[in-house]
Order: sequence, then C-alpha cells, then structure tokens
Amino acid sequence: MRFQRPLFLLPVVAAVLAGCGGSTDAPPPRATIVLAQLAGQATTAQIDAGTTATGLIGLTGAAVCNVDIRYVVYQTRDPAGQPATASTAAFVPSGTDASCTGSRPVVLYAHGTTIEKAYNMADIVNNSEGSLVAALLAAHGYIVVAPNYLGYDESGLDYHPYLNAENSAIDMVDGLRAAKAYLNEASAVKPSAQLFVTGYSQGGHVAMATHKIIERDYASEFTVTASAPMSGPHNLAKFIAQINSGPDVCPTLGSPDVNCTVNAGATLFTPLLLTSWQRSYGDVYSDAASVYQAPYGAATATLLPTNSSVETLLTTGKLPPDSTFRKLFGTGGLIQEAFRAAYFTDANSGFKKAAAANTLLGWTPKAPMAMCYSAADPTVYSYNTTDMQADFASRGVLVPALDVRGNTTAIAGSLGLAAAQVAGAFQVTYPATGTAVGTPGTESDHANAAPFCATFVRGFFSSLVQ
Repeated sequence: MRFQRPLFLLPVVAAVLAGCGGSTDAPPPRATIVLAQLAGQATTAQIDAGTTATGLIGLTGAAVCNVDIRYVVYQTRDPAGQPATASTAAFVPSGTDASCTGSRPVVLYAHGTTIEKAYNMADIVNNSEGSLVAALLAAHGYIVVAPNYLGYDESGLDYHPYLNAENSAIDMVDGLRAAKAYLNEASAVKPSAQLFVTGYSQGGHVAMATHKIIERDYASEFTVTASAPMSGPHNLAKFIAQINSGPDVCPTLGSPDVNCTVNAGATLFTPLLLTSWQRSYGDVYSDAASVYQAPYGAATATLLPTNSSVETLLTTGKLPPDSTFRKLFGTGGLIQEAFRAAYFTDANSGFKKAAAANTLLGWTPKAPMAMCYSAADPTVYSYNTTDMQADFASRGVLVPALDVRGNTTAIAGSLGLAAAQVAGAFQVTYPATGTAVGTPGTESDHANAAPFCATFVRGFFSSLVQ
C-alpha cells in the first residue's frame, strides 16, 4: 500500500480561499476542512506482513481489521492566535468483523519528536510510528486520529510550536474536530463518543496537555474516556534546569556516564524548543546569535524542522559532531555558556518562565489515566513520569505507571499479569545490566520502550471500551 497525496479539494476550500488575498473577512473557523481524502488502505495481510517483518507482531497481535487511511488538512491557530493550516491522519478500521464496523471508539494520538519537516503519520509505508499505531490500534477496532502538528507535512506555519502545551492542545482538538466531521460525512465506520488520548515522548506531553485542556475548555464538546501519556517530559521546569546545570561532560555512547546531566538528543531538541518558545512568547532571547556558539550561530534558530537528514546535519557541520546529540555545552558545544548560566542568574529569564508555563504539574484529571516509561530512559528522564504520578497522588488521584524496567513480580501485584508480561517481554528483548540512566544496554530505552508501552496502553483502553 502506498500513501497518495490529496488529489481533490472539498467544496469548503472555495470558501476558505475566498477569505484570503487581502480580504478583511474573518479567518476561517478553527477545524475548517481545507482538503480531505481516502489516501489508501492496508489489508490485514499487509499489516501482518509488516509487523512480522519488524518483529512487532507479538505485541500487536494479528490484525483483525483492514485499515482505511484517510488524510485531512484543516484550519487551526498558531500560538499568536493567527490562522494556520495543519494536517492529520485518520486510521479507520474496516472489514466484516464486529469490531471493525459501526460506531468505533476514537484514539487521539500524539506523535514523538521529529526533525523531519515532511513528517506525515498517514504515510505508513515510510512512517514507522504511523504504521505502529495503525497496526496496534486501528487494526483492532479503534479509529485513530493522529495529527502531524503545526510546522510539519503540509502545514503553513514556518516553525513548530514544540512543547507549547496550550497550542499543542488546540492543534490536537482541531485535528480531532476536522477528522470526526470528515468521517461522519465520508466513512461507513463512524466515530463513537468514546475518546481516548495517548502519545509517546513529546506526544506524551501533548497527550497530557490535551487531556487537561479538553476537560478545562472543551467539556461541552468532548468527554475524555481515558488517557495514557507515555514517557513525556511533563516536569519541564525540573528537566530543563537539570540539563542546564553544568557543562556537557558526557562521554561517547560506548562508555556512558550515568551521572550525565545532558540527555541523549539534546542538540536536536534544544533548537526546536528555543525557537518554539521564542516565537510563542518573544522573550526567551534577544538575539539568536547570542544563544548558539560559533560556527553554528543564529542560523540554528531556523534549522529545524528540516528536509535534511540527521546524518547531513552532522557531516555538514550544522550540529556538533556527536552521534548521541549530547554536546550541548562546553568547547565545541551548541549553546553559549552565558545563555546557559542566565537560566539561573537572570530573575527575568524568559526561558525559565516558558519552562514553568509548560510544566504540567498541578492539574487534576477527571477521567482515568495510566502512564508508562523506562526508569533507565536516557532521553526523557523517568522523574518526568514519577513526579507527575506523585503530584496526582497528592490530590488523591492514583494513576498507575508501568516501568518497563521494573520488577515483574511487583508489577504483577500492582498492575496485573498483562502489564508484567509487557515488562518481561521488554526486558528479554532488551536486556540490561542495571536500570540506571546510561547503563550499558539501556542507551536506546526511550525508542525501544515505545511499542511495549503502547501495548500496555491498548490493554488499559480495552478495559474501558463500551
């Protein structure tokens, strides 16, 4: 199956375009559909062939449903409240099994961090995260709405509002609205009122923010049935403070330092984050040239997302030549020492204020929630999950959290046999000599844990499907 780019415009696009070109008319409403189409279909045989080839069929199970791949471009708003377009995939089950027909529960899925400008969850031939959620969820009876976010795919925004909690939630809500409207009009399989929200890594932060903001601002329109944020950077104030707390002394991947304060991937995440918050709030820095060391300089502020590969960024000197992407500070690093130090010494630091504003501690979910993570994650440190769990518990809300590096006997006693089996399978597949960050065998825990956590989440959601 190959993804096809949209070939036709819906009639509403004429009205959208009529409002452009210097007109003083109000901008199109949020979630206005700009274009939409059935982009392809994956059969159960194709899905099973894919999960067998990648070794994931033991987690996903054999596909029950074919999956229609639908694609929608919609109107949303950027952080300044200005109109912008974004796109979403919608994976819709089809077939003769009862779980593939009629009215189906919806999973609103938030994807992880990517630097790829053309990133499109609907392109499941080339997008591994899209293919995973199609196989794990849509092929088992869920409609999956998976927005690509502002700044990616066909979006008209020239940057990505990375880890901007409020704007990410707006984008997700508008993608959900547009996809549901299109499916109610064009699909034989319709979205039910049940709404599950999940995502991994950046998507874990987006999923939690979306759950929070739906219950706060959109309760008359949507009811969250449950959510499951996975390995998200929820405690950004603590996380960024730790990363900025000292020079980058991380060794190479072959000999990791368990006390390293700079997380794996930091030289990719930091430009995305600083550009996002500067464009969103305007006070993170006065001049990009004062943020980035030579030879990287001010051009780094517009580097990501990109159409270049990671390898090209390294070999052409656009980023520090470190395959762990930890060379954030110090000689040859990405960030200037004065900017790092100002995070702690400047009482009016816009960077620190933005980190606080996008930290997700302090709210109380009404709908059930579960979380999943690895205690040895070198990219999003595990306290982002455990601090969130403790914060909820301080207000009497108990949120289970599966640590895939945890003791399986203890997990079976607290979360049940199925969760223990997921953790056990992860540990057999990716053995490690310990659970500390950077322990040999855990350097890829962030990426490796994703399909196992998603399997745990499917079990959690399935227990609540009506």
